[in-house]
Amino acid sequence: MKIQVLPPDVNESAADFTPVGRDIRFGLTAVRNVGANVVDGIVSGRTDKGRYADFNDFMSKVPALVCNKRVLESLIKAGAFDEMKLKRRALVAIHETAVDQYVDIKRNEAIGQDSLFAGLDDEDDGLAGFGIDVTVPDIDEWDKMTLLGHERDMLGLYVSDHPLLGLEHVLSQGTDCTIGQLMLDEERTDGSPITISGLVTSVQRKITKRGDAWAMITLEDLDGAIDVLLFPSSYQLASPLLQEDAILTVKGRLSKSKDQPEIHGQEVSMPDLSEGPSGPVTISLPSTRCTAPVIEQLKDVLGTHPGMTEVRLRLLSRQSTKVMRLDDRLRVTPTPALFADLKQLLGPGCLAG
Repeated sequence: MKIQVLPPDVNESAADFTPVGRDIRFGLTAVRNVGANVVDGIVSGRTDKGRYADFNDFMSKVPALVCNKRVLESLIKAGAFDEMKLKRRALVAIHETAVDQYVDIKRNEAIGQDSLFAGLDDEDDGLAGFGIDVTVPDIDEWDKMTLLGHERDMLGLYVSDHPLLGLEHVLSQGTDCTIGQLMLDEERTDGSPITISGLVTSVQRKITKRGDAWAMITLEDLDGAIDVLLFPSSYQLASPLLQEDAILTVKGRLSKSKDQPEIHGQEVSMPDLSEGPSGPVTISLPSTRCTAPVIEQLKDVLGTHPGMTEVRLRLLSRQSTKVMRLDDRLRVTPTPALFADLKQLLGPGCLAG
């Protein structure tokens, strides 16, 4: 339906999913390990004391029950602090220290054992008067697959991004259709051959009554998800490839014997994801989009994929096309992850031609 699902956010999310214009904001109670009482504390904190400006401000304003290590780790990995421009890996690195520093004071406050200094600054709604300020380290973010894996663990699905974004043209080669198209195709008959590609989001290994190993995996692409059954003869060859977050191509036969279609897999392989621009990486960008914020974001993307390959920027306007060679400090390693990140930032046509 082309409705965007916005990630959870400590300043914007309510307990349940809520409409935001044409979009939907993820509800905080849908985050793993985050209960309704915790959400009530987060919402009341920002309602009574104002929006959370940063992580320390959040910690100072929320009640003690929110200052729980498991709760905070879940919120961080789910992306609930992303709008504060803080890296998830950095927050995970210091969240336990933050809880240790804040929780004792909050519990004492809750039972009336205020600090001797309480009340000296009536305008201070937080705990700044106690000198608490946990420094968030400047460290590199997790790689895309790790970050999104944590997000899926906390939310049950990918929200801020998807590992397959930017790889659609590679995955479509040699496949019959997308998983979403397959699930909606009523004309494709039971037992018909099918080849699809996608990301493994679940692996369940099983044993038959005869003692033979087999597996059921869930394969997901940008359009949908489907279960693939790999019976003993197929499983033996496929077993080494069956890992969560692996990108696989499956040949098999469609089964419509249940309410939801399944695939009885026969062959499993890993698609070649090395396809991409050869030689220098040339990025095409309309000159009207060449603004300071976009260039800064582009530098950040290039900086996360350092390497030896030269990068060129092709600026497009109605009158002319101008090609510039970027600084050698912005050279990259031309990987599928880089191409996916560039397409996510600048659109699918930024690497064309």
